[in-house]
Amino acid sequence: MRLPFLFVLLTVMIDAMGIGLVLPIMPELIVEVQGGTLASAAIWGGVLSTTFAAMQFVFGPILGNLSDAYGRRVVLLVSLFVMALDYVVMALAGSIWLLLIGRLVGGITAATHATAAAFMADVSKPKDKAANFGLLGAAFGIGFVLGPVIGGLLSEYGTRAPFWAAAGLSTLAFAIGVFVMPETVTDKTRRAFSLRRANPVNSLRAIASLPGIRPLLWVYFLYSVSIYVYPAIWAYFTTERFGWSPQMIGLSLGVYGIGMAAVQGGLIRPAMRYFGERKTIIYGMGFEIVSFIILGFLTNGFIALMLIPITAIGAIVTPALQAMTSRATPDSQQGELQGVLTSLHALSMVISPLVMTSVFAQFARPDAVLYLPGAPFFLAMLLMVVGFILFFRSPKVMT
Repeated sequence: MRLPFLFVLLTVMIDAMGIGLVLPIMPELIVEVQGGTLASAAIWGGVLSTTFAAMQFVFGPILGNLSDAYGRRVVLLVSLFVMALDYVVMALAGSIWLLLIGRLVGGITAATHATAAAFMADVSKPKDKAANFGLLGAAFGIGFVLGPVIGGLLSEYGTRAPFWAAAGLSTLAFAIGVFVMPETVTDKTRRAFSLRRANPVNSLRAIASLPGIRPLLWVYFLYSVSIYVYPAIWAYFTTERFGWSPQMIGLSLGVYGIGMAAVQGGLIRPAMRYFGERKTIIYGMGFEIVSFIILGFLTNGFIALMLIPITAIGAIVTPALQAMTSRATPDSQQGELQGVLTSLHALSMVISPLVMTSVFAQFARPDAVLYLPGAPFFLAMLLMVVGFILFFRSPKVMT
């Protein structure tokens, strides 16, 4: 099982690289196909990003249910194949509408992470689930750090070059998977597919009805919304508060990504061994609450840069929560669970940027009653506190 394990990690990393590869060229590409100014391109960029997240929200549970019925292998390979074709379409797109269709399809095929997580749940012993979910997070973090760097370098060859590179990476992953990816869903764990149950609302109801799961889903959602404050407002916050250049902002985000990968790939295993799932989540959320408070008041850019790797420690919560929910879910519903978690994460990606940037705008205006650019971090802190209380009061049936 070692080769399939490595393949799944490689797939998640390539998936993240494919997303990050195209980020540096999107503003220029939108202006190229649509015309207009950079400001209008930013509006379309927001539409494309929201569309991608919305498709993940709708189709995450559908593909999760499909993987429970027809297997992880077929869903993962088909997703990779369609993803490669989607990047080719975007590389050739001559209109904003083709780009929009590309993002629609891209959001649907972004099931690779959820399917990979379901595969990990299938092949992992209960005590190893948190560590293996952490490796998935680390692989995604590494890919997301490498993607924009490589995409920026490839942009010298034109706005379409990163799409061709992403298509090539997805094709490579597909080709490798055909030969090494086994099927981990057996007749014993296979569950019939129901389209009625596969929609996000009914999938959420089915998973939430399991003993002790409902509060954990709320905790996962609140954690996702609050933690997304970093990508949502970091560029605006650091420009306003510290006067950072785009290069410094990119460097700081890269440092955070590397820190997350190190935490989820390396720290999670000893943390689980010494503290267990429940205390790891409590300590991780407590660490995030303190980090948000510090960042909300911070006015020194150098200290902020030094704190970035430390704030990444809070990323330890995600794999521990995934492991806890996975252990409380029957084998026949692992794909459905991961689809629901993907859906909740996608919903947080829609909500958090809208809310956090609005709060930032209100408190960063020159005529604001209270000038406080770090206000979004305080809102994130409040959401994290609510999640912390919910988790602390949740049943201990899974520990």
